[in-house]
Amino acid sequence: MGLLLQVDSAKLLNAAANAVQQAPQQISLWSLLNKGGWIMYPLYLLLVASIFVFFERLIAIRKASRIDSNFMSIIRDNIMTNNLSAARNMARNTDNAVARIIDKGLQRIGKPIDVIEKSMENVGQLEMYKMERNLNILSLVAGIAPMFGFLGTIVGMIQLFYEINSTGNFELSVIAGGIYVKMVTSGTGLIIGLIAYVLHNFLTTQVDKTANKMEAASAEFIDILQEPTR
Repeated sequence: MGLLLQVDSAKLLNAAANAVQQAPQQISLWSLLNKGGWIMYPLYLLLVASIFVFFERLIAIRKASRIDSNFMSIIRDNIMTNNLSAARNMARNTDNAVARIIDKGLQRIGKPIDVIEKSMENVGQLEMYKMERNLNILSLVAGIAPMFGFLGTIVGMIQLFYEINSTGNFELSVIAGGIYVKMVTSGTGLIIGLIAYVLHNFLTTQVDKTANKMEAASAEFIDILQEPTR
């Protein structure tokens, strides 16, 4: 009985040792990324560019869209009392897109309505250009980052099969190990492209919201001009 127990214990120990040896090795994310090769550096640059452009544009767009809820009411009261100088001073001292559009409209008071609307529309287009500036960088990153990653994978696969052909080593572990390493660039490129795409759409939504504020303020200003003065 004791001999049988010793044999069973030895088998269990051997099985446990084999299980430990066969357990997959853990690898850190940074180590995995480093296996992507030189193509990872352009991808890192694209990621940094996307993050920089996002925060720079986010700050600019929020600054352009920030407006006091009482701004148009005060402008209306000044226009209705024929106090245009006070209205212009308020518009000039307010740093946002709506105020600059209203200031242009105030400068054109006395001219036909269509002339005022055209002048305000031109300023609105300039403000839209300012807000949308550099957003094309995010759309560009969203398009080329996956292509860079795929290029890295293709180059890596060519190198892998060249090595296999040169050495004649067709072991499955060697082939699988080489393939998963080369796929790192494709995965990274897709992730960076997805991040840039999401950031671009978020900023575009913020620009659209600001554009709606500009259009509403312009329409309200034209309505004010068509009301009789006190």
